[in-house]
Amino acid sequence: MQIRIAGLVPESYVDGAGIRFAIFMQGCLRNCEGCHNPETHALDGGRLMNTAEIISAIKRNTLLDGITLTGGEPFLQIDSANEIARAVKNFGLNVWCYTGFIFENLPPDAAPLLRNIDVLIDGEFIESQRDLELQFRGSRNQRIIDLNKTREQNKIVLWTENGG
Repeated sequence: MQIRIAGLVPESYVDGAGIRFAIFMQGCLRNCEGCHNPETHALDGGRLMNTAEIISAIKRNTLLDGITLTGGEPFLQIDSANEIARAVKNFGLNVWCYTGFIFENLPPDAAPLLRNIDVLIDGEFIESQRDLELQFRGSRNQRIIDLNKTREQNKIVLWTENGG
């Protein structure tokens, strides 16, 4: 399967907890003012890659705690993102994902990918709410949602570093 990416960071320390393989997906329709990754917006930008190549690179790195799907907008390439996320979960790694969507407003076809995501950072970047003190997000409106606990408790549960 093919995926359109803007870039890969094989060992990131800023795109979620632990050592992460960050996949910057190409394509976003939001064009948030002050976006950190405006080069990822063009739907036809970046380059096509085979998902198997990315999965193989992730599997070879035994130092990883997980991967981060970011962008661009991962939910514009649900099937490709899910193929990678599902494989990574089978390796015993966790999956974080950034989206401009609000969790409650994700498209109906997002369910398969959501099942393979452990932590979801939701919400558009809003420049007027920008806060450099926030962990793993750019603006105060964004939430870090622990999807495993959210599924267990059937209500939104925010992620905390100590799991509490």
